[in-house]
Amino acid sequence: MEKFKVLIMGSDANSYYMARCTYEKYHIKAHLIGQKRLAFTKYSNILTISYVDDLWNYETFIKEVNNYAKLYKDYKILLVSTNETYSEFIAKYKDLLEDNLYYFNQNINILDTLTNKEKFYKTYKNSGLSFPKTIYYNVLKDNIIPEFTYPVVVKPSNVVKYNHISFNDKHKIYKLDSKEELIEVISQIKDGGYDDTLIIQEFIPGDDTYLFDSVVYVSRKGEVKLISFAEIGLQERSKTMVGNAAVLINNYNLYDGDIDKMKKTIHKFMTDLKMNGFYEFDMKYDSRSKEFKVLEINARQGRCSYYISALGANLIEIMVNDLILKKDIDYYDMEKVCLLSFVPKSIVKNYINNEKYVKKVLKLWRKRVSPMECKLDKNFLRFLMMKKRLWHYNIEYKNSYWK
Repeated sequence: MEKFKVLIMGSDANSYYMARCTYEKYHIKAHLIGQKRLAFTKYSNILTISYVDDLWNYETFIKEVNNYAKLYKDYKILLVSTNETYSEFIAKYKDLLEDNLYYFNQNINILDTLTNKEKFYKTYKNSGLSFPKTIYYNVLKDNIIPEFTYPVVVKPSNVVKYNHISFNDKHKIYKLDSKEELIEVISQIKDGGYDDTLIIQEFIPGDDTYLFDSVVYVSRKGEVKLISFAEIGLQERSKTMVGNAAVLINNYNLYDGDIDKMKKTIHKFMTDLKMNGFYEFDMKYDSRSKEFKVLEINARQGRCSYYISALGANLIEIMVNDLILKKDIDYYDMEKVCLLSFVPKSIVKNYINNEKYVKKVLKLWRKRVSPMECKLDKNFLRFLMMKKRLWHYNIEYKNSYWK
C-alpha cells in the first residue's frame, strides 16, 4: 500500500472529526495546521497540531502546506480543507503546491459560484434547484431598503470576506422581524468593515425540524458515489454557529417532501457541475410548495458530516481510495437510520419543539453518533473540556438570540 499522510487545514470541529476518521480507519495521526487554538482540537491524542497566526493569508497558507509536503517527500499527502477560505486557496493556487499533495481538483470559477451566495442563487436559478425568495443588497451602492414580508434572514454573500472581518455583536446569520431592525443590521455590518452584497431572504415557515442536510461525494471521474439525506432537529444557537446542525437523524422525514425526487435532483446537479469532492446541501422544507428549498451548498464536508462515517462511509478512506490509490469506488448506501448529536439529552428535551422528533431521538439515543467524543482519544484533560462544553450548551441555548 502507498505510504501516505493526512494534512488537515483547520482547528475546528470539522477538523477534529476528519482527524478522527483518519485515526479510526488507519490508526495514524493526521497533522492539523490551524490559525486559532479552539477547544475542539485541544488535548487530543489522536492528532498532532501546529498553529500559524497568519494562515488566512494565501502566501502563508501555501508556504505552510508546502513545508509540510517537503518534510515528507517520500509520502503522498492527502490535503483536506475544512472551510471556504482554505478551499479557495487550494483551487486558486494549486499550481504553487508540491507534487506529492493530493486534493480535490476544483475549478476556482465554479467554486466561486458556490461560495459566493449572490453568484450561487443567480447562476443556478434554472438548474432544477429551488431557492427561497431572495433580494441582493450591496452595502456600498444601495440606499433604498427593499420591501419584504418579515421575518427575513440576512447573511453575507461573500462568506470568505465576511469571515475575515470582526466587529462587535457579529452574527453568522441574522433573523430580523422588522424594517427598522434590517436598517440597523445593515449599518452595523457596513460599519464593521464589510463592503459587499448581503443576501436578504424570506424566512421559510417552520422550526428547526424543517431543516435538512445532504452530504454528497463526487469521485475524480465525476461520478456521484454517495448521497445522504438527514432531517435536522436542532441547530446551534450561538451567534457564530447558527446554521450548523446540532442534532440530526439520517433517513428520517416527518413531512410530505419527496426525498427520492430531491436526491435525483441533487444527483443531476452534481453530475452537471463536473467538479469532484465532498459537498453539503443545506435545505429547508417549504410546506407551502412542498419543496426542499436549498439555502446553500458547501464545497466541502460540513460541520455535522461525520454521521456518514457511522453509515459505513469513512470520509478520509473515501478520499484516500479515490485520490491517492486511484481505486474505483462503489456507490455507498446511505439508507440506514442514524442519530447524530453535538448536544446533551437535556437540550434535546428542552429545545426541540416537535414531540414526535424528540421521541425518535430518545429511542436512538444509546446508539447516537457524537462527533467530538472518540473512545480512542484517551486524554483526561480533553474529557473534562468536552464535559464543560456540553454543560455550556445550556447557557448558549438559554441566552440565544435565535428563537
